[in-house]
Amino acid sequence: MPARGSRLSPVAVYGRRVDSVAVPAPGPRTGPGAGSSEVLAGYRTPGGLVLDKVIDRLDVHCREFIAHSPFATLATADAEGWPDISPRGGDPGFVHVLDEHRLALPDRPGNNRVDSLRKLTVNPRAALMFLVPGVEQTLRVYGTTTLLRPDELDIDLTEFGRPPLSVVLMHVQRAYFQCPKSVMRSGLWDPARQVARGTLTPFGRVLKDHCALETDLPDDATIRADLAQEL
Repeated sequence: MPARGSRLSPVAVYGRRVDSVAVPAPGPRTGPGAGSSEVLAGYRTPGGLVLDKVIDRLDVHCREFIAHSPFATLATADAEGWPDISPRGGDPGFVHVLDEHRLALPDRPGNNRVDSLRKLTVNPRAALMFLVPGVEQTLRVYGTTTLLRPDELDIDLTEFGRPPLSVVLMHVQRAYFQCPKSVMRSGLWDPARQVARGTLTPFGRVLKDHCALETDLPDDATIRADLAQEL
């Protein structure tokens, strides 16, 4: 373990490059993906800090990050392993940390497909990735879940003037902070790299085309105003 206050290079933190001598000789290929082991062998061995940073609880640093996070993604999978990922958002701290091993994710009104919730009823494993605007690290949390009614928890989950429709209670098994490289590469929080709304095809036109509608839908400003009434 490095001495307190010492500086580490990125290679020291994230690992050394794999020695070319240690890379196994390519085996016979019989189709796409047959060389997967060879591809993986080209990555450098993860450093000790990368492996050791995984903890089995939500400590003070995780709780601080979640308290400042207004946005997270929820990853689930059905019984056959088909995945789903869903955006979740609210005021900072909209995900409530109940204790070191439990957090509560309120489910707000949405499109009522409830894809994630249906998957959790047959496969309770889930993962959350938290983002904080302006911060390049992200926080990943893994665990098993229980789907509850809002009144089953003795806490006030009211937000935007209404209670949630349900609550996902996660029993935390793993948590760790993700390397900020992807956010750094993307310039996600750089105002100069924001895309003006008018740059993309209007959302109403996208829905019209995807749903094979004959009539036009309202403009984006009208759609957004309607959605704002159901937050």
